[in-house]
Amino acid sequence: MKNNSFLLLCTFAISLVTLFSCNSDRTTDLPEVDAREIWTGTTITFEKGDGDSPDETSNQDRITDNVWITRGNTGNEIFNIKDESSATKGSSPAGTQWAIGAISDIDNLDFKSFRAAVDKPKDVVGKDLVLFLTADNIFLSVKFTKWSDGKAGGFAYERSTK
Repeated sequence: MKNNSFLLLCTFAISLVTLFSCNSDRTTDLPEVDAREIWTGTTITFEKGDGDSPDETSNQDRITDNVWITRGNTGNEIFNIKDESSATKGSSPAGTQWAIGAISDIDNLDFKSFRAAVDKPKDVVGKDLVLFLTADNIFLSVKFTKWSDGKAGGFAYERSTK
């Protein structure tokens, strides 16, 4: 009987570890439909040029008070300079989740970190994305139009507004 209890406890522990490790980069609980704000307004273009300082406000897309998207000049991915000093591979930009697809299909999209959603950032150009601003409960459409190679740091995208 003692061995069966131990085996049951081990099986339960392994199941929990598997469950949490498989979902570590996913948003599992999107806000209720009534709590969501979906931006489908006019499309604007944001661009940070190659070599431009990410510390300058003109090189940050200040989407809300919580999310300011930019990219460093070290060849990394985009990050939220409001909460991060540089990009952290696999988790940046902080306060965001991303999915490939159309904003009209929010409930069927698989939201993840930027890197997990797009795989290789350099391959993101031309893909329709939905950006979820987690602290604000805001969803918006994004389509990257430029991603500079090497350590140039440039990128550009079109996004929906309120």
